[in-house]
Amino acid sequence: MTDILPSSPAASMTSFRRYRFATEVVTIDNSDDPHNASSIPIYQTATFKQKGANASGEYDYSRSGNPTRTHVENHLAKLMGAERALVVTSGMGALDVITRLVRAGEEIIAGDDLYGGTNRLLSFLAQSQNIKTHHIDTTKSDSILPYLSAERTRLVLLESPTNPLIKISDIPTISRYVHERCPNALVVVDNTMMSPYLQRPLELGADISYHSGTKYLSGHHDLMAGVIGAKTAAIGDALYYVINATGCGLNPFDSWLLLRGVKTLAVRMDKQQASSIRIAHYLELLGFKVHYPGLKSHPQYQLHHSMASGPGAVLSFETGDVDISERIVEATRLWSISVSFGCVNSLISMPCRMSHASIPAHIRAERALPEDLIRLCVGIEDVEDLLEDLERALDIAGALLPLPVKQ
Repeated sequence: MTDILPSSPAASMTSFRRYRFATEVVTIDNSDDPHNASSIPIYQTATFKQKGANASGEYDYSRSGNPTRTHVENHLAKLMGAERALVVTSGMGALDVITRLVRAGEEIIAGDDLYGGTNRLLSFLAQSQNIKTHHIDTTKSDSILPYLSAERTRLVLLESPTNPLIKISDIPTISRYVHERCPNALVVVDNTMMSPYLQRPLELGADISYHSGTKYLSGHHDLMAGVIGAKTAAIGDALYYVINATGCGLNPFDSWLLLRGVKTLAVRMDKQQASSIRIAHYLELLGFKVHYPGLKSHPQYQLHHSMASGPGAVLSFETGDVDISERIVEATRLWSISVSFGCVNSLISMPCRMSHASIPAHIRAERALPEDLIRLCVGIEDVEDLLEDLERALDIAGALLPLPVKQ
């Protein structure tokens, strides 16, 4: 990389995990605080006083760096197994920063089952900056080989599990293919759905892992944030240059909220995942087609569990009828109709009507994204209440009767 500004404060500090994840996630070093605060302070300031006209301190302007942001970045780097972590204003902001490493004429390879916002950004890059994206079935690792070009390929963008069909990509194999054939390309994994608690893509061969910190990392849907983890200092410096130049770094208060929220990640995910497993089995017993890597019926069950320590708390299922799906969604009481996931409250949605509505209908059809698909994002409520509410909604919608046969 060339033309990169100096690193931000504490940017190249590598933190190694000393304890098990559930311990590390609540263990935050604050040894540099002169007042020995047990909670990281919020440095709610835009600028910092300097000692002289030619003396630049560790911080000067919060766009470039802030002590509260540094603390959350160092903590997340430890949890993600990253050489460096960076936090910005949203998950899509994180992907925007990453894609700015791609130049006009270069190419991106991405999956064919992607979050709608991701698809929208990739479409914008194609139209405005001559950056082409090849959408492939990333569940078949060999499908990437014809598209790899040592001269043109710059990013390979993966989701595993994908959103919303919960497909699994073989991150180690794809990473090996990319690094062997395209030395200048970077493997990027959206790890939002798993969180660092269940899966760490940088340990599986990826170069960059990113998250919508709005979801599991914060856990309460009360802030917007994006998190980027870089495997090497050079990649981290390149990403920081973009963040500093564009001014999209996370503000001090949201940095503090994110640091507070992530402390409970392990206990939240344990509860949400346990409930999801029960709900997935319940729906499968009723005869629905359920997409969830916690079910042995999932075609990539073994692959997922070779890379992750659990199936997570997002699942989707098909009813076979769009009208029935709509009635189910609208009949729930505990399940709030909302986009997003990772919140302490349970959410329900129809992706083709909501989170993925920006993808044109003909492209959704080409990518076999079912219009009747319902996505469930399981919270921390009592699972018996969630099951009762879901059963009531299924009954009201007429979905407990024999499912309609598609013509």
